[in-house]
Amino acid sequence: MKTRLIISLLFAGALAFACGPRSRSEPKALASALPVHLTSKNPEHPKRRDARVEPRINSKLQVEVAKQEVRFALNVMNVGPKHVELSFPSGKSYDFVVVDSIGREVWHWSNGRMFTQGVQNKQLGTGDTMQVDEAWKSPAQGRYTAIATLNSSNFPVEQRVDFVIP
Repeated sequence: MKTRLIISLLFAGALAFACGPRSRSEPKALASALPVHLTSKNPEHPKRRDARVEPRINSKLQVEVAKQEVRFALNVMNVGPKHVELSFPSGKSYDFVVVDSIGREVWHWSNGRMFTQGVQNKQLGTGDTMQVDEAWKSPAQGRYTAIATLNSSNFPVEQRVDFVIP
């Protein structure tokens, strides 16, 4: 009688573990399993590699100066072999700031804007790009530095570009 109860409890526990929640950004493996390393016995072997590959992103800030405005575009690309899930703690997922030649802030895209307080996620598959762009209207002449930030909690990005308005 006790054996049936023990077997039933073990089966229920195994079922609960198998059907439990999994992280979408981690490989599908048992939570208690150790990382698997696929290596040959010969350390000089050219195909020696780890099974776990870290996700990678590249970013680039582009600045385009026109007559009455300056356009900023931040491109974030997944260059890794697996998908990347960007996590944002609020609706303010990016920002653009312009500082003058002595470091004073002259324009800030998010000033005066309201953002949601909800957590957001954005998935990027291999080779996918996320682009955000904004415009600074009626800038004055001078030398400036544009600073773009991606406010991701797990893949934060900051890019800077110097530019001149004639």
